[in-house]
Amino acid sequence: MKFSYAMLPDHPVQESLESIRLADELGFHACYAADETWHKDMWQLFAAAAARTSRIRFGPSLSSVVLREPTLIAQALATLDELTGGRAEGVLSCGNFGLLAQYRTDWRRIRPLSRTKEALHVVRTLLDDGAITYDGEFFSYDGLFTFARPVQNRLPVMLGAMRGPKSFEAAGKLSDGCHHALSYTREAYDYAVGHIRAGAERAGRDWRTLDIGAWVVVAVDTDGARAREAARSMVGIYASSMPEEQLRRNGVDPGELAPAVDAIAKGDLARGIELTSPAVAERLSVAGTPEECLEKIRREIEPSGVNHMICALTDRTLVKAFTGRELDGLADVNTQLRLLHDRIMSAWE
Repeated sequence: MKFSYAMLPDHPVQESLESIRLADELGFHACYAADETWHKDMWQLFAAAAARTSRIRFGPSLSSVVLREPTLIAQALATLDELTGGRAEGVLSCGNFGLLAQYRTDWRRIRPLSRTKEALHVVRTLLDDGAITYDGEFFSYDGLFTFARPVQNRLPVMLGAMRGPKSFEAAGKLSDGCHHALSYTREAYDYAVGHIRAGAERAGRDWRTLDIGAWVVVAVDTDGARAREAARSMVGIYASSMPEEQLRRNGVDPGELAPAVDAIAKGDLARGIELTSPAVAERLSVAGTPEECLEKIRREIEPSGVNHMICALTDRTLVKAFTGRELDGLADVNTQLRLLHDRIMSAWE
């Protein structure tokens, strides 16, 4: 099992750089960040982190092929790969539907999976060949080339998926893996991995060689109740992007969460947190003491074939930034990285 740190790049830049340096020192596989307008620019942040690190990999998880043209994603990945000496990788999707709505883009009208599959072909071609001529449904090029070249023989590019089944199958068939966001139950991962495997096998590929990542909200603290309260402060914000069928696979009735999601959509974050029950927060996070988090990973996530834990750490700075709540005493990001390393990751050594 690999472990990676998924950041929302909203901390002060120097603090983020120090956390990335620590994750590198501790042996985390990668540092990923959301490539979204809501946050600080992850490409510049990772470029600054390149010279301060030696092993950790970098990339977007994920980058939207609606908001960022896929040839520009390929160009940025190749440049980051050179800066890091061959440590870049990427995850593609149509992106955060809530963010798209703020751009007045209705995800139902953009054929998200077809667009993402075509964008994957574009990114893969430009990374591998340095040039592309292509006449597609969404993207077309005539001899477009770039001098931005990756260092790796094959820079990994995965797909991000939540709903399925076709998105999971496409990841298994076409890409280097799948980062499945915001699922926490054995049922959800059996469903996702089963379809990833089916897609891979139809293409004659060994599904076990793919990067099958669980992108999950994590809060870890020696005080389990404090960690669970931190997760509860963020769950409604994340859950607002989860399709109804995904909520059900995670044991959550969409109707139960709807009032919290509606309050958050109206900007009343305090009311949204109040309406998010501890039971729902428990189902939609990996939160608690290190031992409690380890037990949930072992019980609900690992048995399905997930080989990569992508930990979106929630600390007091993020809770304050997103909700205005003060959670004094909650472990900061660096403390949580050390707890993950010392008391969770060590279980797989």
